[in-house]
Amino acid sequence: MDVSQDYTGHVEPGGPATRRVLDALTITKISVGPMDNNAYLLVCRATGEALLVDAAADAGRLADLVNSDTSSPRLRAVLTTHQHADHWQALAEVAEANGARTIAHELDAGPLPVRPDQHVSHGDTIHVGDVPLEIVHLRGHTPGSIAVLHRDPAGHPHLFTGDSLFPGGPGRTTSPEDFKSLMDDLETQVFGELPDDTWFYPGHGDDSTLGAERPELGEWRERGW
Repeated sequence: MDVSQDYTGHVEPGGPATRRVLDALTITKISVGPMDNNAYLLVCRATGEALLVDAAADAGRLADLVNSDTSSPRLRAVLTTHQHADHWQALAEVAEANGARTIAHELDAGPLPVRPDQHVSHGDTIHVGDVPLEIVHLRGHTPGSIAVLHRDPAGHPHLFTGDSLFPGGPGRTTSPEDFKSLMDDLETQVFGELPDDTWFYPGHGDDSTLGAERPELGEWRERGW
């Protein structure tokens, strides 16, 4: 698999992956499946252990992604950000092939093709190798939608938001109550807690920063989506 080392946050369906190298962690992004889903491979540079965020589709392509890292990482866990089927089509195959444990919020566990080995809640910490990752529960897109936060001690935070936050607005909701819930959680637990230089990685499309999106929060509230 081709992997670009010039990380911009943009990937194309069927195109090369792109890798960002941090002090403790590498982040490799790829687009998979007919809905242009993003999957993210996080590898601890000290231990070689890896975690995959959203085994969305194309198990073979995801296997190539793991094997594309010259450090020969060991995939220990697969985290699913939420219950929608386009985010877990390859979950069972990838987890079984690697003996990886599966992680999700209990409220979204029911529709998943395999029972999660680990349920997580807001404020929990999981690890990829030596690197801690924090769980942020963002209610609204689904009941158990979660984001995953890496606080890089040598740089800025990195937040994997699933379908709860995109450049240009929050994820889709199906009722005014769910929209309010998601906006409340985004404003208090994401924009209210993290700095503008936080880089976030959504479940589809390009990345952005909180600083680029923060001025639009009032407009998002007003338009209702």
